[in-house]
Amino acid sequence: MKNKDFLSILDLGDGEVDGIISKAASIKQGNTPQILSGKTVALVFEKPSLRTRVSFEVGVKQMGGTCIFLSNNEIGLGVREPEADVAKVLDRLVDCVVARVFSHHSLELLAENTTIPIVNALSDQAHPCQALGDCLTIYERKGGLEGLKLAFVGDGNNIAGSLALACSSAGMDFSIASPHSYRLPEDIWNQAKIMAKKRGTNIRWTEDPKDAVSEADVVYTDVWVSMGDEEEKKERISVFSSYQVNEQLVKFAKDDFLFMHDMPAHRGEEISEGMLEHPNSVVYHQAENRLHAQKAVLAELFGY
Repeated sequence: MKNKDFLSILDLGDGEVDGIISKAASIKQGNTPQILSGKTVALVFEKPSLRTRVSFEVGVKQMGGTCIFLSNNEIGLGVREPEADVAKVLDRLVDCVVARVFSHHSLELLAENTTIPIVNALSDQAHPCQALGDCLTIYERKGGLEGLKLAFVGDGNNIAGSLALACSSAGMDFSIASPHSYRLPEDIWNQAKIMAKKRGTNIRWTEDPKDAVSEADVVYTDVWVSMGDEEEKKERISVFSSYQVNEQLVKFAKDDFLFMHDMPAHRGEEISEGMLEHPNSVVYHQAENRLHAQKAVLAELFGY
């Protein structure tokens, strides 16, 4: 890690995505370090969660630590109390904060006002733990990452941005199909291009899902309406109607492609009814691998 916190894939140095994936694979084989013995981790969640909350709570316990869950109703980041005050209090009481927030700026304020590690469990800008869990799943299924192509179809959101950075860092080609007005943020795109150039990989955007998916090893999508975008639901469903991942679209990928979705999924919207159960679907393996990837992140942050 470049510093004490893990807020983005950009916090990892050269080769560290590969290193964390290797560590996660070892941990999954039963080599879980007890690096959190005697330590307390606070889960500060402004948003609802299934996979993220359960995988972090289970992971911390398996590493010997204790979790405290704090919902938005209890803390009210930036409303009931300023983020800086919350951070300075938690800094004296716990050993790590895992935060799931609406605004990435809240994470930055937590990080600036603490001496303990802050881990991004999802923000409006990034979901790095998801991307690492996804890379672990691809690594297991394909025997490696370098030289593969991942195609993302849909909104250039926090998931897509973290995947673009992780793929580029790990030596994978990354293509994304999205409407022009829903492209990845320019700063994330430019960072991913820099990382891709270092690894000699390709990163490209297109408005055509078939073009993006062509000869892909991995086809990935996410919801069209993320948490916080509910007011735009009608418009988004209209704009993304031609971006559904279905049995017809994936025929343009390689025969042994993997289908991935970070879930929750909306059948009939971003995916057809049968895609989660498609023979090439690994979505439930993705969910499991969040546990192992996050344990690897915590192990890295605590010096293991």
